[in-house]
Amino acid sequence: MRGSASGVGVLALFASSLVWAQAPASPARILHPWQAPMPAGNAEAYFTNLKSGDSIESPFLLKFGLSGGWGLAPISKPMGGKSGHHHLLVNRDLPLDFKAALPFNEQYIHFGKGQMETVLNLAPGTYTLRMLLADDKHLPHFVYSKPLKVTITKKNAVDPKSLVKPGLALMLAGDEQKAPFRVQFHASGLNVAHVAQKEKDTGHFKLTVTSKSGAVAEMDFVEGQTETWLAPPQGEYALKLDFVDNLNPKQPVTEPASATVKVLP
Repeated sequence: MRGSASGVGVLALFASSLVWAQAPASPARILHPWQAPMPAGNAEAYFTNLKSGDSIESPFLLKFGLSGGWGLAPISKPMGGKSGHHHLLVNRDLPLDFKAALPFNEQYIHFGKGQMETVLNLAPGTYTLRMLLADDKHLPHFVYSKPLKVTITKKNAVDPKSLVKPGLALMLAGDEQKAPFRVQFHASGLNVAHVAQKEKDTGHFKLTVTSKSGAVAEMDFVEGQTETWLAPPQGEYALKLDFVDNLNPKQPVTEPASATVKVLP
């Protein structure tokens, strides 16, 4: 693949993943004691490094995420339930017919391998961008972003491939948080998938949360999720994000990402 503890006392922490509504055949997952339920509201696809009104130069590495317990799944092996793959809409509104497959052209850019980013290589001008999730048949889900208007001020003579540096990132709103708080994951140059797909050259995120006292919680996001909400007790914690190969879980893929957070009362 391209590059990219044990508990203390009565805590008896165990590895788990997020709770969400799944296809009828799949049981709901158990929430880890240090995880929080998803906030009420609609799921959405979103941009993580660009906001409406920004002016940028191209090529630009655009990154995106997915909320609401939804997970990424490459199109090669269909998955039911809350899964799909990203699409970038350039100067296009949401489709009027959500029962029709999305087209393939320069205004509907598909990420059917489970990617979380793309390199924008647009000419100077003003553009409207929007993310939209769809299933393996490219039928849209009602999971999308708000429209984002961005201005490309200059196009540079840079090889777009040089902007992609395989690796991981952990994103928090700050190093001091009140529970519950969101933790977002990003994989650059890597493809995210459900473990059950058994797809070559894909992986999933694993988050390890360690308290200052040494208590450890491991959370394995085996259904392609790219964020979680945490609500550990007050204190200081170290976070480590790994990317686990879906076919060879013991094989290192890339260096982990790390962060620290202080949970306030």
